[in-house]
Amino acid sequence: MNSTIWMALALVLVLEGLGPMFMPRAWRRMILAMTQLPDRLLHRFGGGLVVAGVVIYAMSSMHAR
Repeated sequence: MNSTIWMALALVLVLEGLGPMFMPRAWRRMILAMTQLPDRLLHRFGGGLVVAGVVIYAMSSMHAR
């Protein structure tokens, strides 16, 4: 795999870990609230995140050239 992908994965892991590390109660409440959301809404939210990630990756890879 490209080293950029590994660095991006590392950054995601760091950012994902900040919530439970610094605000465990608020993070737990957020997760519990998300379990109450309908599947369709979670599906759209996840799809939006994937699209945003692909767009950001494409833009940054074009800019790097």
